[in-house]
Amino acid sequence: MLLVGIETSDDAAVYKMSDEIAMINTVDFITPPVDDPYWFGQISAANSISDVYSMGGKPLTALNVVMFPAGHMDMGVLKEILRGGNDKVIEAGACLVGGHTVDDNEPKYGLCVNGVVHPDRIITNANAKPGDGLVLTKPLGSGVLFNATRARKFPLVELEREVLPLVASLNGLAIEKALKYDLNACTDVTGFGLLGHLLEVAAGSGVHTIVNYEALPFYSGAYEMYKKGQTTGSNGANRELVARFALNIERSLSKFQEELLYDPQTSGGLLLSLPLKQAKTLVKDLNAAGINEAVLIGEVVDEAVGVTLQ
Repeated sequence: MLLVGIETSDDAAVYKMSDEIAMINTVDFITPPVDDPYWFGQISAANSISDVYSMGGKPLTALNVVMFPAGHMDMGVLKEILRGGNDKVIEAGACLVGGHTVDDNEPKYGLCVNGVVHPDRIITNANAKPGDGLVLTKPLGSGVLFNATRARKFPLVELEREVLPLVASLNGLAIEKALKYDLNACTDVTGFGLLGHLLEVAAGSGVHTIVNYEALPFYSGAYEMYKKGQTTGSNGANRELVARFALNIERSLSKFQEELLYDPQTSGGLLLSLPLKQAKTLVKDLNAAGINEAVLIGEVVDEAVGVTLQ
């Protein structure tokens, strides 16, 4: 029996196999955010596996999804991409069991991931409750930094030192800690940007979310890159997505500060919704566990569907 489908744009499908086991299915692949093939493999795999964590599940198996220009690119590059992906699958405690490869003009890589969760413990993006606090576990702004690095406007050495380790990190520890609380809803912040994913949660749950802009964590340099004219190919589409809902900005923001809210993330952090008092304690637990970027960014209220930025 299908328990979670496409109705609320959730992170993965969930199918009930028995009274004890529900199967989680998801697939995702991306183009290279960076030129280094090993980093590319790690980031894409972490991005794909995150969808299972977002549902409260445990990843079990993964299949490679590969598009690669074999005719004009060294096969050693593909080997490094797959090595990076395999290392992340192993780190997640899952098994890489095969995959499929096609010839294409541009490299693309990702995973089809299968996991499990108890049917009574599924976490979706559509159950946030009034009185919840909202916790974010990774900074924002990776999209513009990736583009700026490719354009040689942002130093690769800084990207490798401050951004890539976080982007490539798994969300497994974060969800492990969060599941010890009364977690009501969860999603990972990826291509639709923070506002897009906040509105998915609000619309799916029939609630209103309030966000404190000052609390939001951003990668160093992201704001400066927007200020220097850098952007991404997704910011405009993300604005159009958000425009279909009620967005109330109660504070003065520059256009560059606004752009950060639409910045598409790759392998972003988890957005967690749980009772406010518990959310504050969870942040302390996450910080103590080494997830130092985790912060309380806002709350959920019983008002018309939308987002308020304070």
